[in-house]
Amino acid sequence: MTAPACCDVQAMATQARDQDRMTRGSTHVRYWVIVFAVTLAVITYIDRVAMSFAAPQVSRDLGLTQVQMGMAFSAFVTAYALFEIPSGFLGDWMGPRKVLMRIVIWWSAFIALTGVTWNFASLFTTQTLFGAGEAGCFPNVTKAFTIWLPRAERVRAQGILWLSARWGGAFTPLLVYVIFQFMTWRHTFMALGIVGVVWAIFFYRWFHDDPRDNKKINAAELDLLGPNRELAAGHAHVPWAKLARSRTTWMLCAQYFCLSYGWYFYVTWLPTYLQKSRGVTLGKSAVLSMLPLFLGGLGSLFCGLVSAPVARWLGSVARTRKLMACLGFTGASALLIISIHLPTPLATMVVMGFASFCNDLVMPGSWGACMDVGGKYAGTLSGTMNMLGNFGGACLPTVVGLILQWTHDNWDVAFYVSAAVYFCGSFFWLLMDPVTPIEAAEG
Repeated sequence: MTAPACCDVQAMATQARDQDRMTRGSTHVRYWVIVFAVTLAVITYIDRVAMSFAAPQVSRDLGLTQVQMGMAFSAFVTAYALFEIPSGFLGDWMGPRKVLMRIVIWWSAFIALTGVTWNFASLFTTQTLFGAGEAGCFPNVTKAFTIWLPRAERVRAQGILWLSARWGGAFTPLLVYVIFQFMTWRHTFMALGIVGVVWAIFFYRWFHDDPRDNKKINAAELDLLGPNRELAAGHAHVPWAKLARSRTTWMLCAQYFCLSYGWYFYVTWLPTYLQKSRGVTLGKSAVLSMLPLFLGGLGSLFCGLVSAPVARWLGSVARTRKLMACLGFTGASALLIISIHLPTPLATMVVMGFASFCNDLVMPGSWGACMDVGGKYAGTLSGTMNMLGNFGGACLPTVVGLILQWTHDNWDVAFYVSAAVYFCGSFFWLLMDPVTPIEAAEG
C-alpha cells in the first residue's frame, strides 16, 4: 500500500473514532433533516413521473403529436437545468431554509396549473415554469446535509435520499392509475400541487439554517456538527474562476450528463413504450413501470451502505467512488442493450430495472463528491453538476421523439443511443479527483 493510501486509512480510522466518541450521549435531532429530505424527494418524483404516466391521455385530450409531447417533457427538464445554478447559489448565499420553501411553493403552483392546460402552448408553458420551480431542490437538500450531518454520514444520507426519490417515482404509476379511477388527469395534477404546499409549511416551521437555532438539539450533538459551523453562514462570494478551472467540476458535470440522459427515459417515454411498442395495457404498464425506479432506489441504497466498508478495504474514498461509478455506467450500458432483445415485457422490464440499479450506483458518489469538493459552496457545485446533467435529461425526450419519427417507431435505435452515452460516463470518472475540496486544490 502506498503512503498516501496509508494516510487515507489512518485519517478514516481517526475520524470514525472521533465521531463514535462524540455520538455517545448526543441527541438525534439531525436525522429529521433526512426525514424532510426523503419526503421532499418522494414528492418531487411523484410530480414529475405523474406526467410520464398521464402522457397518453394528455396527448389525446390536447391533440399532441409524439414530437410535441417530447418537447413538453424537454421543456420541464431544460428549465430545471437552467435554474439549477441560480437556485444552488441562492442556497449558499441565503441558506436552504428560505430557498427550499419558495421553490416548493412555486413548483406546486405550476404542477396544479398543469390541470387547466388546453393546448400544446399552455402545456409547454406550465411544464417550463414547473421545471424552473423544481430546480434547486436537490442542491439545497445537499447544502442542508452539509450543514446538518457529519461528513461520515453524508453519503449514506444521499443513498437514503435517492432510494426514496426513486421509490416515490416507482410507485407513482400505480398511484396515478388508482387515482385515475376516481378523477381525471386534470384533477390529479391539482391535488398534487396541494401536497407540496403542505410540505413547505411544516419544513419552514422546523428547519433552521444553523443547527444551534434548534432548541431540541443538545451540546453533544452540536459538538458533533462543530466542523460544519462555518458552512451555516451565507456566502455571497463563490470562486467561479476556480470552479471553472477545476477538471473535477467539468468531469462531474460530464458524467452526470451521461447518467441523466439514459435515466430520463424511465420518467418520460417508458409508459408510452410499454403501451405502444410492447402492447401492454394501461394497468399492467403502471405495474411494470415501477421496476426501473424501484430497483434504481435499491442501487442508491446499496452504494450508500457499501461505500464505507469498500473504502476501508481499498484504503481510499476516491477509489471507491470511481469503482462504484465505473461499475454503474458499464453495467447500465450492457443491461440496457440486453433488455431490448428479450421476448416478454416482464423480462424486458426486469433487466431494464437492473440497468437502472447500475445507474443509481453512481448517484451517492456523485453527490458525495459535490459535498466534499464543494465544501461551503456545495450548493453551487451540486447545482452546476445537476444543471449539466439535466441538459442530458432534456435532450432525451426530444431525441427519442425524433428517432421514432425518423425510424418509423423503431425503439431499439433509441436504446442503443442511450447505452452508448452511458458507456462514455465511466471515462469521465477516471479523470477526476472526487474528494479534494475546491479551496484546497491547486489553481
